[in-house]
Amino acid sequence: MRDAWVRVGRALRLVLLVTLALLFLIPFYLLVRNGLAREADITAADWTFFPRDVRWSNVGELFDDPSVPMARALLNSSLIAVATTVGTLLPASLAGYGLARIPYRYANAVFYWILGTLMVPAAVTFVPSFVLVSSLGWISTMRGLVVPTLFSAFAAFVFRQYFLGFPRELEGAARVDGLGYWRTFWRVVVPNSRPVFAAVGTIVFIGSWNSFLWPLVIGQDRDAWTVQVALSTFTTAQTVRIHELFVAAAVSILPLLVVFLLLQRYIVAGVERSGIDD
Repeated sequence: MRDAWVRVGRALRLVLLVTLALLFLIPFYLLVRNGLAREADITAADWTFFPRDVRWSNVGELFDDPSVPMARALLNSSLIAVATTVGTLLPASLAGYGLARIPYRYANAVFYWILGTLMVPAAVTFVPSFVLVSSLGWISTMRGLVVPTLFSAFAAFVFRQYFLGFPRELEGAARVDGLGYWRTFWRVVVPNSRPVFAAVGTIVFIGSWNSFLWPLVIGQDRDAWTVQVALSTFTTAQTVRIHELFVAAAVSILPLLVVFLLLQRYIVAGVERSGIDD
């Protein structure tokens, strides 16, 4: 009898997981379905699971549209996301390691100040940041889009929590070999901390890719548009190009899906070892 209840419980869990997975996939299905359909099929009263006339030409139409430089926007978003990720991981990991390992009288005070910046709403610093970037002449430049977003108190916090639990024996062996903090960090700590680097890097990459307001204000020239800014141009006060909007959204999430699928196991491992729940 007990085995029967166990089997029933497993079956119910399986049904629940499949149901949740299908619900999760609905937005992706709608993107593909509507992106490959005509405007009439999208707005038709009778819904079909998939359009009768699949229009793969919509993808080519998207990249041939002279009013929206989609290929350039994808390139810009890729460059900005990669630069932001690398530029965030370097100072955040160094700060986290220094706060976790280097003896310093005011280490805790510095750490609390860093945490305090998380309490400041982004809207408070938006205008001062724009004024500073404008005064430096960085409007519509990669520097203006990347540099102001590099500091991440959250990333420094995650690295610090992770390095607090890092095995001191490995660092002790490096010290015996005559390595200081700097070389110990690069030769011992970093190679053994790939999960947390992958986890934080993925979060930063996705956040940078999905950023809209800052690129909209700073990237004023068409050549500086990112994917999110380009997507917003398909919906105006005069027209809404529905099929182009859907196919552009589907294309824009492909890099995120690839990054997530490649690094998902590192994300889980990094969060588990970071000590965030402690």
